[in-house]
Amino acid sequence: MLISTNQNRREFLRSSVGGTAAIGIGAALPKCFAEAAAGGNSKGERILVVVQMSGGNDGLNTIVPYTDDDYRSARPKLAIPASEVLKCDDDSGLHPSLVGMHDLFQDGQFAAVRSVGYEQPNRSHFESMDIWHTCRRKNEPRPDGWLGRFLDQQPLTAGGDVPALHLGSEQQPAAIASTSTRVPTVKELAEFQLRGNNKQSLRELLGSRPPTSTPSDNELLNFLQSSTTSAIAASQRVSEAASSYKSEVKYPETELGNKLRVVAQLIDAGLTTRIYYVQHDGFDTHAQQAQSHSILLRQWSDAVSALIRDLNNHDHGERVCVMTFSEFGRRVAENASEGTDHGAAGPMFLCGGGVKAGIIGKHPNLTDLQDGDLKHEYDFRQVYASVLKDWLGTDPAPILGRRYNSLPLFA
Repeated sequence: MLISTNQNRREFLRSSVGGTAAIGIGAALPKCFAEAAAGGNSKGERILVVVQMSGGNDGLNTIVPYTDDDYRSARPKLAIPASEVLKCDDDSGLHPSLVGMHDLFQDGQFAAVRSVGYEQPNRSHFESMDIWHTCRRKNEPRPDGWLGRFLDQQPLTAGGDVPALHLGSEQQPAAIASTSTRVPTVKELAEFQLRGNNKQSLRELLGSRPPTSTPSDNELLNFLQSSTTSAIAASQRVSEAASSYKSEVKYPETELGNKLRVVAQLIDAGLTTRIYYVQHDGFDTHAQQAQSHSILLRQWSDAVSALIRDLNNHDHGERVCVMTFSEFGRRVAENASEGTDHGAAGPMFLCGGGVKAGIIGKHPNLTDLQDGDLKHEYDFRQVYASVLKDWLGTDPAPILGRRYNSLPLFA
């Protein structure tokens, strides 16, 4: 009987786990879940959702200095009329497409940090994004990202839950690259659930007694049994969340809206995942910027504000922060194609019940420029340091490579 059990196990493992993976998130999932199952994080721990605006968001038309004559002189066609700006204070306001963000601002759940960048700015999409992702320049080793280094310092999560997830069909960002923690990319919620035709065989296999004859086989099979059991537990929670999740919040029918709806379901399912990462593309607005930028900002604002409202309704709002960044801003002056070219400093945004609402930073000086670009007031690693220390509760120095002054971003 014992020999038969061993043979059945080996046959099953060869045909499913070793071949066409019985579990979602690709063939790497069993090890990923096994690693995650060894420890445990509290379900009440804080969560960071990162939204990456890829392409270089125009910060001046996002947080608008609507009383500044230099702004209107530099952008005779692209400047947002003062009458349309969603006012935040006596000289700054939000783009008219950002109604959802303005509502969050009025509710005390929106913070913006102006003029964020770094010394010797790079205007290449790829290099600048790599700098933001890794906190390192091209001449430095880049084996991992800043969030990957954070993950490597954390205790492993319980119940088969992965410590971080990237949602979307894009290439996984270097920010979550890690030397020891595996982070899966999930295109849609269904991928997080068991798939294949051998679910019952898998459960029967897990229900049988582990073999005891050959030590080498025992270690492997016990390892796989433990990891797969954890994966089933996580998959069942996600399946139940997908079928039973109810929300009065209507998400926009956009790619970003769909991603963030999945994030809300996973958080409410009780997963101990700490980091969720999504991307919002299209911000390279060299020509005819006005309409495309308006659409992109509306998609971002509607999706993030829907997520915040949804989380609040499910009592998760105080423990989730949504951080948005872009690899650089745009030039102050518009170009001949009614667009803006690659710039340097730009704003970052944080949303959620735990943020200290408001706009941080001086009114931008549009005449004291660096090669036509805004000078940065804050290094982006100061924002990262604040998030790591004051939100995620870890020492930022080993992750960022040195100590950076944090900012008052959280209540």
